Amino acid sequence: MNPIQNGLTPLPHLGVIRAEGDDAAKFLHGQLTQDFSLLGLSEARLAAFCSAKGRMQASFIAFKRSHTDILLICSRDLLAPTLKRLSMFVLRAKVKLSDATADWAVYGLAGEPVQALVPGDHKPWSRQDLGAASVVHLYPADGMPRALWVAPAGTPAPAGTVMKHEDWLWSEVRSGVATLTQTIFEAFVPQMLNYESLGGVNFKKGCYPGQEVVARSQFRGTLKRRGYLVHSEAAMQAGQEIFDAAESSQPCGIVAQAAAAPDGGFDAIVSLQTAAAEASLQLGQAGGPALQLLPLPYPLLDDI
Repeated sequence: MNPIQNGLTPLPHLGVIRAEGDDAAKFLHGQLTQDFSLLGLSEARLAAFCSAKGRMQASFIAFKRSHTDILLICSRDLLAPTLKRLSMFVLRAKVKLSDATADWAVYGLAGEPVQALVPGDHKPWSRQDLGAASVVHLYPADGMPRALWVAPAGTPAPAGTVMKHEDWLWSEVRSGVATLTQTIFEAFVPQMLNYESLGGVNFKKGCYPGQEVVARSQFRGTLKRRGYLVHSEAAMQAGQEIFDAAESSQPCGIVAQAAAAPDGGFDAIVSLQTAAAEASLQLGQAGGPALQLLPLPYPLLDDI
């Protein structure tokens, strides 16, 4: 398999929601799966916005620029409806929510550009300021360090080799951290994509929409689906169903995120019934293209 490429690329498929005001952290704390009240300025957070039934309506990489200014990076195709839903809950809170996509440049960095900006080893979801820019460290892909570079629009991009946008999307899949898109809106509770193992759910914080369902899935053993990595020689895309060859009447999983692999075929993050993880998996329909299960790049938490 070809290695993840060094380089950097702009990420136009992502958008930015900005929350400003004295109640920004408190407001987000009450809406998302993460603890924003205690979020430090040297940290970022993976987080989800859920329905009352615990189904993910959006996912974010979020960080504080200050204690009253928070940026939420999300899939651009979900930004407008997510902003509208969040705004319905503002009421008297001292927070202003806005689409700030045009105000910020967002780049993906892999390998050498990360080390050039911030040498050394950095844990996922740690953050550093470089002037007006922020570097948010992500989960690695095949051992390659990765980060988001977020800066005011017009800020010169970091130095480094330009990588293909498609290669960045592949690195996202190889990292095993799925970003919610419109195609999989309300398809999963967070644990179905391993968010609790990736630091995306805080089980010690107060209420948020869907909290009871998310907590019950975790602590009562009701979760029957997990996130996995797979490879196929056939093209894959988010939303496609997956079947067990031995139980072909009903799908056993869904493709959450997919990307072309540089040496051929496609890799994908899929959400599967745990009972089907050892099955003969097929794409799209019974008898469809075969899927090869790949090892996850991180451990799943057995307990919280």
